[in-house]
Amino acid sequence: MTILQPVILSGGSGTRLWPLSRRAYPKQFLSLVDDTSLLQATAARLDGLDDGIEVAPPLIVCNDAHRFLVAEQLRSSGHAAGSILLEPVGRNTAPALTLAALDTASDDPVLIVMPADHVVKDVAAFTRAVNAGLPHAAAGKVVTFGIVPNAPETGFGYIRAGASVDPQTLALDAFVEKPDLETAERYLASGDYLWNSGIFVLRASRWLALIERMRPDILAAVREAYDNGQRDLDFYRVDEHAFAASPSDSIDYAVMEPLSRERGECLVVPLDAGWSDIGAWAALWDVSPRDDAGNACHGDVIAVDAGDNLLHAHHRMVAAVGVRDLIVVETSDAILVADKAHAQDVKRVTERLDAEGRCESEFHRRVHRPWGSYEGMDIGERFQVKRLSVNPGASLSMQMHHHRAEHWIVVSGTARVTCDDNTFLLTENQSTYIPIGTRHRLENPGTIALEIIEVQSGSYLGEDDIVRYEDVYNRADSGA
Repeated sequence: MTILQPVILSGGSGTRLWPLSRRAYPKQFLSLVDDTSLLQATAARLDGLDDGIEVAPPLIVCNDAHRFLVAEQLRSSGHAAGSILLEPVGRNTAPALTLAALDTASDDPVLIVMPADHVVKDVAAFTRAVNAGLPHAAAGKVVTFGIVPNAPETGFGYIRAGASVDPQTLALDAFVEKPDLETAERYLASGDYLWNSGIFVLRASRWLALIERMRPDILAAVREAYDNGQRDLDFYRVDEHAFAASPSDSIDYAVMEPLSRERGECLVVPLDAGWSDIGAWAALWDVSPRDDAGNACHGDVIAVDAGDNLLHAHHRMVAAVGVRDLIVVETSDAILVADKAHAQDVKRVTERLDAEGRCESEFHRRVHRPWGSYEGMDIGERFQVKRLSVNPGASLSMQMHHHRAEHWIVVSGTARVTCDDNTFLLTENQSTYIPIGTRHRLENPGTIALEIIEVQSGSYLGEDDIVRYEDVYNRADSGA
């Protein structure tokens, strides 16, 4: 029986989908086209493979800050991860895949390498393509999927396909850089070119042999990082110093492009499955259901004499009157209005926010933590009000603050509170006071979510004013 090991690369930040995508909660964790997140949809994409193929639990490569989001989203969707490998710094996709190959080397499964933030609308077509490519990968070939183009797209790299190997598989002649419009139109007319999907199928041992031959510097650094790593709860944390020493390079540049010049080593399966990498808001409009006027609407939206717009409302009603080809995205703390033709320029907004030292490129108003989340409600001189939601059975760290006191009021659920040596329960409408310098912990011993209003007061209210004594999540970073 063939063992197929999904490898999901979840390191992206999705800055072109601001303000919905933020670095602390990027696009792979968002539900953009249906009720599941892009990460959850990626994990579920292989559920329909042929009999005789054993699909292992997914292996995820992600950055340290997203580890609990990854684990919780997969658990809640019924696709709990087999391994979650943590990258201490981003080094692009070639080192990430090398980590995954090292982690699975003893079993040498066939790896299917998928970005976490793509959309595939026709999952049946995707699984047919995987079924077609899998026997070739099991036999030692490197297989990728080429998206059948429907437009002269200048934002994608291309694959030039060669002769047929079987009814569903072609030889891969070359990888081609992103073209200008005239060249893209020529590619489309020829019928010989496909978009590069960034999805690959190959054995773990095959990748390790290729990266050793073509980029031994990457393999050496990543192997040292993996060998010197350590288990942390459900995660594997590689050595930061060694991994940071790895060159940053993509799978395409490090291996696939030079390998494609070796005739017969690379194959491509054409894929026509409603694929999109959702690289910008205009791409989401392309794959979204639209009304008779061409508007793709989400949430509480009213469109009057408006057409071909992407209108996303998340906290308030959005009304569009007499406008066309606009992107309007409303969140609790920011509103984006952009011409669809300038969708790629949204990244410049996040660059401006970073340059001005603002937090809106990093966090939403609601900030996720492994125990639940908190949301800022009001802030002023020497005070701040937050709403905390603590998951059943979850616990904040035992901690202390040097510069602020806190009042906790229970809105719903039951709280177990520890203050120095005292532990007691609070129920709805009850409250307590945590003085400056007091060791304290908040827990939810119940079976429903615990909702707390927290009022902070003091001379400094930053999230880095936390001294941790105990933490069930082994966090060393700042934050509740």
